Amino acid sequence: MEKEKLHTVNEPDLEYGLYSYADYLTWKINDMMELIRGKAYKWAAAAPGMSHQKVSVRLTYLLHEHLKSKKCQVFHAPFDVRLPVKSIKNKDIDTVLQPDLCVICDESKLDEAGCIGAPDLVVEILSPGNNRKELKLKYEVYEESGVKEYWIIHPNEQTLLIYTLINGKYQPSHLYTSGDEVESKWVEGFRLNLSEIFEK
Repeated sequence: MEKEKLHTVNEPDLEYGLYSYADYLTWKINDMMELIRGKAYKWAAAAPGMSHQKVSVRLTYLLHEHLKSKKCQVFHAPFDVRLPVKSIKNKDIDTVLQPDLCVICDESKLDEAGCIGAPDLVVEILSPGNNRKELKLKYEVYEESGVKEYWIIHPNEQTLLIYTLINGKYQPSHLYTSGDEVESKWVEGFRLNLSEIFEK
């Protein structure tokens, strides 16, 4: 019994515990974990589906090609984005997310552990495991922390919704669908025809 406790002592209590990034670094868990305001979330246990992966790979490639020789960089999950409120000390950070893709233009926010501070663009690609609670919580912390642009892509329905930060609040776009052309307001010059990332 004692032996069993030793193996589980660092696992988060998903119901009641409040944790920091310092705790997060000690967890030995195979599932994807994120921290939102100190609460630990274990998202979908299964790997993302094929349509999710195709959209992710295509969009990462297009962003990477566009950003060559520019100061911005694109990263894809798993990649820790720490969103500090009080200080940048590990013990004080209580929100750590792993967006599907993110673009960071301020090099000072990057270190070997990932990103510390708000990316300029965050992209979340929906999977069957995503739920409304997850989307609501992430929307709130991305808005509060100052992520300038937040894209939500639904690969099965082939839609994109863009939230743009204006005066500290997100303003939604209309719903874009395959064949529509979109332009990022914060990743300079990046234009995308959605048919480039969705199946024909």
